[in-house]
Amino acid sequence: MKIALLKAIMLPLGLFTLSLIIGCQSAAEGPSPPGGPDTGPAYGDIFIDGTIGDASTLIPPLASDSASHEIASLVYNGLVKYNGDLQLVGDLAESWEISPDGLTITFKLRRGVRWHDGQPFTAQDALFTYQVMVDPKTPTAYAGDYKQVAKAEAVDDYTFRVTYPKPFAPALGSWGLAMLPKHLLAGEDITRSPLARHPIGTGPFRFKSWKTQDRIILTYNPDYFDGRPFFNGYIAMVKPDQATIFMELKAGNIDRMGLTPLQYTRQTDYPKFQRMFNKYRYTAFAYTYLGYNLEDPKFKDVRVRQALTSAINKQEIIDGVLLGMAVPATGPYKPGTWFYNPQVQDFPFDPERAKALLAEAGWRLNAQGIQEKEGQPFEFTILTNQGNEVRVRTAEIIQRRLREVGILVKIRTVEWAAFIKDFIEKRRFEAVLLGWTTGQDPDVFDIWHSSKTNPGELNFIHYKNPEVDRLLEEGRHTFDQAKRRACYFQFQEILAHDQPYTFLFVPDALPAVSRRVHGIKPAPAGISYNFIKWYVPAGQQKYRFSLE
Repeated sequence: MKIALLKAIMLPLGLFTLSLIIGCQSAAEGPSPPGGPDTGPAYGDIFIDGTIGDASTLIPPLASDSASHEIASLVYNGLVKYNGDLQLVGDLAESWEISPDGLTITFKLRRGVRWHDGQPFTAQDALFTYQVMVDPKTPTAYAGDYKQVAKAEAVDDYTFRVTYPKPFAPALGSWGLAMLPKHLLAGEDITRSPLARHPIGTGPFRFKSWKTQDRIILTYNPDYFDGRPFFNGYIAMVKPDQATIFMELKAGNIDRMGLTPLQYTRQTDYPKFQRMFNKYRYTAFAYTYLGYNLEDPKFKDVRVRQALTSAINKQEIIDGVLLGMAVPATGPYKPGTWFYNPQVQDFPFDPERAKALLAEAGWRLNAQGIQEKEGQPFEFTILTNQGNEVRVRTAEIIQRRLREVGILVKIRTVEWAAFIKDFIEKRRFEAVLLGWTTGQDPDVFDIWHSSKTNPGELNFIHYKNPEVDRLLEEGRHTFDQAKRRACYFQFQEILAHDQPYTFLFVPDALPAVSRRVHGIKPAPAGISYNFIKWYVPAGQQKYRFSLE
């Protein structure tokens, strides 16, 4: 499962005034209007994207945030990847064989693949990447999958083999792991490598520059093994002001933005916008949650967490903030997947039940109507990231509903990089309003297993349940899908009882993309899976890199 902290539903961007790029036509000979005729695929132009949070590092194993992984996905490749139909296909591996007992995978690697500095990619790089992942000196949240391997070997330059001591269901998908260049990292402290700021991969785009809290610029890889991308460049702009982002989108200065439900339904419903942009809607592989720091005494009693969930009206949030463009979340899986348990008994909105549960846990309403225990009022701060209007409004509804049962809540927003570095990684929070991306395999060991609570790992709320540990281990160590489903169904039932998170909603993704961009083919995976095949017809191209 791909795991990364979601910055936001929206990918925002700021004013587009770059010295590095200039328009390719003069005003007199400007491009055809967006949405003009498709004259066929053409090389050129630059795709302008956005993010409300800057990347933290461009060495993928060291990153747990989506801003970093979004850029890294264009710079690096894994051995395998998911296609638009959510099926595993070859990436750096052209094929693979799985032994009859399912314990050995032999990858046949593509020949002729080169790193961006010209050095050849070989099985030695795959072996080195594995060694980095299991090295105790590597501060990665993702080591668990690779510690399942009993033996990894480079059989020859183009054959990489891994053997497992027992069945490991996510094994093949786990090799979507970004491959790292041995010739640049061997013998080096990965945490001090210049590749964190100047990555060198095998991917469709090469790194050009990074101005912190401003922009990351990539240029196309002319030697990409799957054919060079049509775009000459890709720019991720960092700007936390959501209003400015939307203004720049409407002005046509950026090419893509994840709309808020309000923008999608009401603020883009006019002819000019419809001429300039295509809008898409599909259920995201993601969910938003309110997570509790279980090391905090206030949240240790399960009845308190059940009360908090009972006091929160999820449907009110979906209707009022998301305008119906989401479904309630009852656990960490997307509805409709084979491992989603539709029978989980959640705690529905019931303020009276919330008060009763708090009373059972020893809290009493004082004269001011505030829950109190041992002379201390029940109050806490919800921490979330700046730039995400949906999360802020969600927090405000939660704040109001919890006040109605006698709990005082403050809301604090923090810039994304500081949010991760200074609060999440250091466990300096009482409750967080965040989201996770989810994947095509139900293995969520890295988020929920009790062994993953160390600094830098993903179980940062410190959830520990021995039965959950057992189910997660059993679920990942069987190939029988029916047995796996049973494990994950029971796992969801335990989470629903324990409420370490209040699972809020699974949102719809609502991207808007410039109509001048062609080649987009919506699929079960969404729209971005075939980004390198997107293009702008020659007559509609707008930007080029300056030769200065």
